[in-house]
Amino acid sequence: MRNVTLVDLFKHHITRKYLRRSGVHHAVTAANYAFEIALERGVDVDQASKAALLHDIGHYEWYTNDGEWDYDDYRQNDIHAIKGAERAHKLLIRLGEDRVAAKQISVAILLHTDSYLPFHLDGKQTPLQEVVTLADNKDEQPKGMHHYKQMEISEAIRELHQLDQKIDVVYAKENIPNEQSS
Repeated sequence: MRNVTLVDLFKHHITRKYLRRSGVHHAVTAANYAFEIALERGVDVDQASKAALLHDIGHYEWYTNDGEWDYDDYRQNDIHAIKGAERAHKLLIRLGEDRVAAKQISVAILLHTDSYLPFHLDGKQTPLQEVVTLADNKDEQPKGMHHYKQMEISEAIRELHQLDQKIDVVYAKENIPNEQSS
């Protein structure tokens, strides 16, 4: 059941505020990759795409005094997955997402990286969590440069609308109820 679309999520001012920090291009690209990977693996394409879209919503700004991204400081002190899971859950609930789906999406955001953990997640993730990790990694570039790729807001909305349509087609084929089309 889809209570909230990707476009609904993206158009919310909270999402736009934080995705500007972490990169709209990266978020939209990761959402597209997550859809493809989830489809191949039989994972819920809606939850995977939403989690991938929001996976970096918890990023802080790690800049040096001269305005450059301090990648080393970020890698050493970052907890963006924790903050992102919290922000995403609150946002999803506010927008009317199913509570079970909101929790699954938020936990996938929490566990899309193990950079802040004292252990590795290898073999410990659910299929949804693995999809989000793979989608994020597929777009990653050295020193966090994937966060600097640019995308116009209108282009992001157009791509997310197309992705919403693909999700609707998958749901229709699988006879999954879609509240958005009701």
